[in-house]
Amino acid sequence: MSAAHIEVKGVSKVFGTSVVALQDINLEIPRGQFVCLLGPSGCGKSTLLNAIAGFSPPTRGSIVADGKQVAEPGPERGMVFQEYALFPWMTVADNVAFGLEIKGLPKAQIAATVEQLLKTLSLQDFRHRFPKDLSGGMRQRVAIARVLALDSPIMLMDEPFGALDALTRRDLQDELLRIWDEQKKTIIFVTHSIEEAIYLADRIVVMTYRPGTVKRDILVDLPRLRDPSAPEFNALKRELGQLVMEEQQRHHNDELRAAAVD
Repeated sequence: MSAAHIEVKGVSKVFGTSVVALQDINLEIPRGQFVCLLGPSGCGKSTLLNAIAGFSPPTRGSIVADGKQVAEPGPERGMVFQEYALFPWMTVADNVAFGLEIKGLPKAQIAATVEQLLKTLSLQDFRHRFPKDLSGGMRQRVAIARVLALDSPIMLMDEPFGALDALTRRDLQDELLRIWDEQKKTIIFVTHSIEEAIYLADRIVVMTYRPGTVKRDILVDLPRLRDPSAPEFNALKRELGQLVMEEQQRHHNDELRAAAVD
């Protein structure tokens, strides 16, 4: 038996007949680890996350999450999207309660869970608001609360803070780290931001431009909470910047060669 909470074994993903999005990805993620997937646009970060979520199964290879073969979405894997994915006709409280109601839990238990999560994410004063009346940061808090309500041991997050302003983004990063520290969930977090990856992650998996493979797998040995102005932080930022830039340059060179052929 493997001790890994998530195992990605020889995973490749081909779209159509020729677009190889992922090629031979192998990862073992221990329980409770915070992992960021980092790389340029087109490197397959979201494709890999969707495969782990069960939305788009791999063409080859296998994924095991929480001891189960991944073949479809499951309650052990909660997903937070960049687009918030809230029901616009439901209030904040109703959005958070939705998954619990689908599970058929007692009303008293649902009410207690919703109340606790509204408090955890500072949403108490917004319980009766609709998504259209909330800022982007507050909508994302609701989306996170809805996933937490299901108590999934694994959280998959696809650039959840990418559309937010810098101050709101840092506020939610700190909120997420606090929740992760308290609840010991396994998190896989997709980001384009090198600084965000260093600030959040135990481990950063840098992916190559298409076909997406693992270029580097780096453990982040920095104390929390992390100071982006610290020399160690910036040394790692330079190292990661160089790795990502190499892939962006490779993509640029491929485009130039393709244009020359045309």
